[in-house]
Amino acid sequence: MKLGAISRDRAVLIAGPTASGKSGLAMEIAARDGRLIVNADALQVYDNWRVLTARPTVADEAALPHALYGHVGRHEPYSVGHWLREVAPLLDRPVVIVGGTGLNFNALTRGLADIPATPPPIRAEADARMQAEGRRALLAELDAATVARIDPLNGARVQRAWEVMRTTGRGLASWQEETPAPLLPVEHAEAVVLAPETGWLNDRIDRRFAAMIADGALEEARDNLADWDPARPSSRAIGGPELITYLKGEISLEAAIAAATLASRQYAKRQRTWFRSNMAGWRQLSLP
Repeated sequence: MKLGAISRDRAVLIAGPTASGKSGLAMEIAARDGRLIVNADALQVYDNWRVLTARPTVADEAALPHALYGHVGRHEPYSVGHWLREVAPLLDRPVVIVGGTGLNFNALTRGLADIPATPPPIRAEADARMQAEGRRALLAELDAATVARIDPLNGARVQRAWEVMRTTGRGLASWQEETPAPLLPVEHAEAVVLAPETGWLNDRIDRRFAAMIADGALEEARDNLADWDPARPSSRAIGGPELITYLKGEISLEAAIAAATLASRQYAKRQRTWFRSNMAGWRQLSLP
């Protein structure tokens, strides 16, 4: 895409699957216009992963202003609601908002329902059931309207919907019907979603994970090993569970790398499917 085709006046939104080149495009636009780069990725907020979540490098952050990257502790809860509250005061200046978490962009451009927080005992109950029974058991207890709206293969989304039902006695879909006006309607922004060709993207995913290993991802995982808890949102970084399994001596490094790259490819496929279903009004940029 030629940068001249991107508005200099409107807020710019860039979505796309993992490894598709979102951050590089965001930096070009930010450098051109003097914009703040704002993170919209649910895992790049955590301070315990830089390499493995492909957060901007220290040099990148020194070269251009960035916000909402690596500012949340690994043990802290962080939701779409947290992100939306933090992004709101940043919208009074030129921004380019970039990430692969579609729910953040949905909340920004369509609004977010004010759903009560999950009490710790119910969160613990949900965690225990997910570990013992899996997402299918929780999915079976949701109302039909909610099941139709969420990704049934995404355990985190299924668990969140179950927690809402258990906490409030109402389905997530019912709460979403009371959604307030959005902070930034998509028609008021320059909204771009990257749509890479599968083979091209898979090759980039494989090469990027190899580069992550060379750049210290294994050492980063080792720093998380002592108090590793797979139920934490911060532990869902793609590749993290696989490298932890290797560090525990349960599989070889080669097997861990193969499993992590496969998980990344599968995640990218889910992202592409979600973007196609939910971002019809965005400008599609085919790659390469």
